[in-house]
Amino acid sequence: MANTLKVKRILVSQPAPASDKSPFSELISKHKVEIDFRPFITVEGVTVKEFRAQRVDVLAHTAVIFTSRKTIDNFFRLCEACRITVPEDMKYFCVTEAIALYLQKYIVYRKRKIFYGAATFSDLMEIVAKHKEEKFLVALSDPCKPEVLQLLTKTGVKFTKIVLAHTVAADLSDIDIERYDMVACYGPAEVRALRDAFALLPEGMIVAVLGNAAVREALEGGMRVDIMAPTPKYPSLTAAMDKYMAALAGGGAVEEFGVRELPEPAAGKTGAGAKAKTAVAKGGGGSRSGKKGTAAAAAK
Repeated sequence: MANTLKVKRILVSQPAPASDKSPFSELISKHKVEIDFRPFITVEGVTVKEFRAQRVDVLAHTAVIFTSRKTIDNFFRLCEACRITVPEDMKYFCVTEAIALYLQKYIVYRKRKIFYGAATFSDLMEIVAKHKEEKFLVALSDPCKPEVLQLLTKTGVKFTKIVLAHTVAADLSDIDIERYDMVACYGPAEVRALRDAFALLPEGMIVAVLGNAAVREALEGGMRVDIMAPTPKYPSLTAAMDKYMAALAGGGAVEEFGVRELPEPAAGKTGAGAKAKTAVAKGGGGSRSGKKGTAAAAAK
């Protein structure tokens, strides 16, 4: 039987794009859908008490690694609250140039003491490895990606981690989840927030998820994953959503977009590409003919 369904409204667990030229704008134009943006998580800075309880001597370090603007804000907030005067010769290493430029809010921007990577933490490590004489303080939000500390250890530099913020679920109680045909989650914390806020998703809710960690979080929590990215065929979640909706509107099969189980990467294979290959659908997504099915049902 051909699919007769059409996606009309999507809930995305991200802030609204700053530009109207985002991939979401293309989805709206191409598929005539409505998209509501609502962050499912929020980042809260640790208290002064929590900061001090970590017993980290900021001044014993000569460089700070920042992974986000939030950690920059909380670093300088807590230093001020604890009357820690950050020395002018402190060096700063940031994941991206945008994060590095944000430092101008707190310090005089001098290239000789500010370094940044191209896009990922792995990129930044190539620069950090050239400064092994430094004593690095790594400013993190909790939870952080495990590969951050793994890469630092592999680089062989001296470092101390400090947690400056916690990621917590946002209040989603005002959302009428029944209004949506699809929901898109961009990380495991967002999947948890969705599951905690809505114990049962509406029948037929299409769930789109980015990343193996988020997919695993969904599947282990009994949530069905109808669209998964990245995969070799669909490198971004918006690309997968685009093709999924096109297939759905055209009455085509959509099984290839979903996943029911997430095997561990094959031995000897590492990196995003290898992980993505393990997540290619194995009968996931289910048939979309007639009723769309229950997205919150256990994926077994």
